[in-house]
Amino acid sequence: MRTLVVIRSLLFSVILMALAAASFAQIGISVSFGPPALPIYEQPLIPGDGYIWTPGYWAYADDDYYWVPGTWVEAPEVGFLWTPGYWGWGGNAFFFHEGYWGREVGFYGGVDYGYGYGGRGYEGGRWENNHFYYNTTVNNVNTTIIHNTYNTTVVNNNTENRVSYNGGNGGTNARPSAREETFSKQSHTPPVAAQQQHVQGARSNPELRASANHGKPPIAATARPADFKSSAVPARQAGAPYQAPERKAAVNEARPANNDRPANNARPANNAEVRTNANSHAADLQPHKYAPPSNANANAAASQKYQQQQEKLATKQNQEHQKLQQQQERQHQQVARPNASEAQKQQLEQKHAQQTQQLEQKHAAQQQKLDARQQPRQNPPQNRPPNNKKP
Repeated sequence: MRTLVVIRSLLFSVILMALAAASFAQIGISVSFGPPALPIYEQPLIPGDGYIWTPGYWAYADDDYYWVPGTWVEAPEVGFLWTPGYWGWGGNAFFFHEGYWGREVGFYGGVDYGYGYGGRGYEGGRWENNHFYYNTTVNNVNTTIIHNTYNTTVVNNNTENRVSYNGGNGGTNARPSAREETFSKQSHTPPVAAQQQHVQGARSNPELRASANHGKPPIAATARPADFKSSAVPARQAGAPYQAPERKAAVNEARPANNDRPANNARPANNAEVRTNANSHAADLQPHKYAPPSNANANAAASQKYQQQQEKLATKQNQEHQKLQQQQERQHQQVARPNASEAQKQQLEQKHAQQTQQLEQKHAAQQQKLDARQQPRQNPPQNRPPNNKKP
């Protein structure tokens, strides 16, 4: 019996590792328009030995991009390096691929974040004999205090392009190498608690919203995570002129004649708002409810049919909510056992966030499809006799 328990535990660990690799592929949030260009800013002085630079990036929440300042973070383990997250075009929307810690630097979309992250790999430092050595060419290091340094010139031919996403209209065209693809399938460590606190602090700061700072955040980088006051460094300038995205378009607007991809900071005219939220578990989701027809002039028969379809769809979607909630709760109970590590728990949280957001995206697409069918068709003009006059 004990042997069976051990086998089950090992199988569960293997499954979690496989799911972790998938969960780091992308975070379950999609946006129909790309993030602003990367701002230009100075790297703050490193606060101490053992810290690794994590570049700033644009995150998304509450219908707006917000800037997550670059910051120095202590590596969670000796030998670990940081792979930055990035936005990538997924065919009909932009998806965010979460950053992670690992023994190698993986693919991050070919985005040139600077300070050693030139779009491929990392040239800002390396581990030697369980100690991290800093390349002073790209890092702001006080060499009178930190002596484990070296000086290697980094050639950057991409000084004018501040694009912050991969694919789509105007994004980078980089693709992962065979080595990067292999590494992306391996087990990784998610952002540490200090990084998560850093992101939450940025999200709650209204000055870091793109609509407020127009691509030039007042806090572009910090010396330590979540320290937005004493060690904050403002952006010197925006990476490109800021263009505010168009607001949510009506569902019944005409579809463009072509299928061009959306440009940076521009929504297609017919693209309804993608439903996104910060829910990380199915238990956090609000039940779907019947929505009255948007067309006030619809006839009674059409309204009744739409109501029946809407109620049927809401019932089905709520059943899927419940099914996913039960599945996630069972998995939470499994990782609550004493032999589960903290890394396994964090990996499961990443998986649950992805599952929940993808389910809501699926439901939003179903609702939009139903609403589109509800739109009235243009009735042809009635024929009239050409002439009613007597001869």
